[in-house]
Amino acid sequence: MKPSLIIAIDGPSGAGKGTLARALAARLDYRHVDTGAMYRAVAWRALQGGLSLDDDAAVRRLAEVAHLFVEGGRVTIDGHDVTSAIRTPEIDRAAAAVARLGGVREVLVGRQRRLGAAGGVVMEGRDIGTVVFPDADLKIYLDAQPHERARRRADDPAHTGGRIGLAGVQSDLEARDQTDATRVVGPLAVAPDAAYIDTTGLSVEATVDWVMQLVEQKIKEAV
Repeated sequence: MKPSLIIAIDGPSGAGKGTLARALAARLDYRHVDTGAMYRAVAWRALQGGLSLDDDAAVRRLAEVAHLFVEGGRVTIDGHDVTSAIRTPEIDRAAAAVARLGGVREVLVGRQRRLGAAGGVVMEGRDIGTVVFPDADLKIYLDAQPHERARRRADDPAHTGGRIGLAGVQSDLEARDQTDATRVVGPLAVAPDAAYIDTTGLSVEATVDWVMQLVEQKIKEAV
């Protein structure tokens, strides 16, 4: 029987984390958990409730009691299907603000650890290999050149709605990168033992094949 690994995939927006994580989960028959969607859903709910996104105590309480489901490509919070609603520039910015709140991160990191504790999971985010699962069986840090990440995001109507051009998308990504890298709690960083992969110029299939080789090696070591 093959071991059930915890696979952590981190990296900035537009690097291809979601595409890679979904493909790996499908090949391995693992669960896929998009932790960024958790912050997005909480941010969406906070905005709906008229909460200030810098009120850590209030947003933390929301995160603690929320009925949140993020798996299999579907995202719901308190009975609202927000799968599409959370993929907008407005929620991009709101999620970045919420992700800076230490209390909110504490609550959601706890949820993420419970989701992945049994293994057999591909979890993507920005602090999975450094904070959520520092002892993950395999850590990947996925990256790409800024212009490439901006191009990918601009081509994704789920995020831009086609309303802003490439320059606007790149500006938004640069602002998000700065926010993620400088936040006090759980900043975006490369774990010392992570495999760093720059996907600029790489096809999705080539990236997945590359990471699958790393997964297979980890499985051999664990047997």
